[in-house]
Amino acid sequence: MKKLMMIIAALSGLFAVVLGAYGAHGLQGFSQAAQASYHSAVQYQFYHTLALLMTTLLIRAGAERWFTLAAVAFVAGLVLFCGSIYLKVLLAMTLPGWLTPLGGIAFMIGWLLLACGAWRASDTMNELRERNAD
Repeated sequence: MKKLMMIIAALSGLFAVVLGAYGAHGLQGFSQAAQASYHSAVQYQFYHTLALLMTTLLIRAGAERWFTLAAVAFVAGLVLFCGSIYLKVLLAMTLPGWLTPLGGIAFMIGWLLLACGAWRASDTMNELRERNAD
């Protein structure tokens, strides 16, 4: 799972750069609202790509389940939040109105799971230290 998440993070970073470059040069014919939505999607994609990368690196830090779930939530957020905005702006697709907010909720859940993983990992590390001290 860790390898897959690392690959997804790398590809998401690549696509964030490509889509950001396109947004900087290829959206002149779009409304300001569409351009603002698109740029928000690119920003969120960059932020959460870095969060996914960081979370993936933490998967072996002692709370693997929490960090894996956080990584999955970040991927879901990238697809649902960013993906739905890209489809709406670039392809003028009509999508269910709940997709984008659901992606935002997935991002929030990812951050919460990351916090839980950090809490649990610190407990695990303390337990290991205590066992080694005996």
